[in-house]
Amino acid sequence: MKYEAPTGRPLGTNIYFKLSALILIPLLSAITKRDWRGRENLPKSGPVIVVSNHISYADPLIFTQFLYQSGRAPRFLGKASVFKVPVIGKIIAGSGQIPVERETENARFALQHAIAFLEAGHCLGVYPEGTLTRDENFWPMRAKTGIARLAIITQVPVIPCAQFGAQEVLPRYGKLPRLWRRTPVSVWAGEPLNFARWKGQEEDPAALKEATEYVMSAVTRLLEEIRGEYAPAEIFDPHTSELPRTGNYKKAKRSQT
Repeated sequence: MKYEAPTGRPLGTNIYFKLSALILIPLLSAITKRDWRGRENLPKSGPVIVVSNHISYADPLIFTQFLYQSGRAPRFLGKASVFKVPVIGKIIAGSGQIPVERETENARFALQHAIAFLEAGHCLGVYPEGTLTRDENFWPMRAKTGIARLAIITQVPVIPCAQFGAQEVLPRYGKLPRLWRRTPVSVWAGEPLNFARWKGQEEDPAALKEATEYVMSAVTRLLEEIRGEYAPAEIFDPHTSELPRTGNYKKAKRSQT
């Protein structure tokens, strides 16, 4: 894992990013109609964490395009299994993404890598929910506290983002994208969040819970604006649900019937 300061334009790019962008950006532009807002809230340089809701396997590509064409080539925390996929895994690793061994003791090492990238001045992308939302209407669910711990420790700006429409490009847990139409997709970035009030409290469970809710409330408010409707008062909680916390919960439900 390399932690050199980001270089190039967009900031943080490398050969893997450039080759991927050469192929994927024209494809994404051909199959989506983009509504991008708040790009002025993304700092042009320096460490920053960008967070977003997670609704489809397609949304990391759309979100990365949004960030890349806004001047930042991000590093994401992603599930380790993707890094083992032939060819794709090599590209993901080569572009500097960070594998996470979800639901294991090794998951803690991702925090160390994330801190190192931020100290080097990178843009770090995080999906606080840790997996695709289980909410049946694609609203954000209760998130893991990792984003709060990272933000409290580093005290770097956190940019809340919300996206919608990617689930129409590639249905939740689907494998075949809809290529025959241009699907409207929205990505909006909000103003930076400040975690100074929780400084030094990264081991306090109450502070972590409060800070995590602070992040997800900002993301949810943006998504409400995009969708023009209010999120449900009761937030889906994967910790109290019978559904598996990670992986294709639809497949797991089918196997139980």
